[in-house]
Amino acid sequence: MGHQALPVFRLEPGVCIAQAMPQYTPPVTLSAPALDVMTDLTQVIAATVHPSTTLRQAEQIMVLRGVRMLFVATDRPAFVGLVTTTDLHGDRQMRITHERNLRFDDLCVADVMTGLSTLDALDFEQARGATVGQVIATLQRCGRNHLLVVEDATPHTPRRVRGVISRAQIERQSGLTITVTPIASSFSEIERALA
Repeated sequence: MGHQALPVFRLEPGVCIAQAMPQYTPPVTLSAPALDVMTDLTQVIAATVHPSTTLRQAEQIMVLRGVRMLFVATDRPAFVGLVTTTDLHGDRQMRITHERNLRFDDLCVADVMTGLSTLDALDFEQARGATVGQVIATLQRCGRNHLLVVEDATPHTPRRVRGVISRAQIERQSGLTITVTPIASSFSEIERALA
């Protein structure tokens, strides 16, 4: 049995496009639950990039997605690190272009990303009981702008990055200015800082 078509009409000049109205949410406080400032990757699609992506392409992806950080994943897909706007335009990429006698356009994400082994993460269950103030203190202690939130394996899912907490997101939601001083956490980071 066929379905009846609906009536259609032609548009006239002056028709506008509906704009989403952001819902008002009161600013978070230092005593608010930490999960209030976590980007939950079960609710938001993670912005990812391949390690071989050029820095210029990665920057375009960040602009299009409205983010300052991308998860770096291989084709398997396997999570291998993070790349941030600071990585794209920081000292590391400038040093690599100079050392290798390359141009910015010759570099790829793998050249400047922060690898998996040097990322800091919180346990999801611990984050569930934490406050925004505790998360800020952790960011400052670690000298990081981002913390990953990792959820243990369940019978239905492997151990996985469940979310990310960023200094910029906390600042947007709280109205606070948070100072984070980068801290080298490995010998390779110390060597890079001294080079």
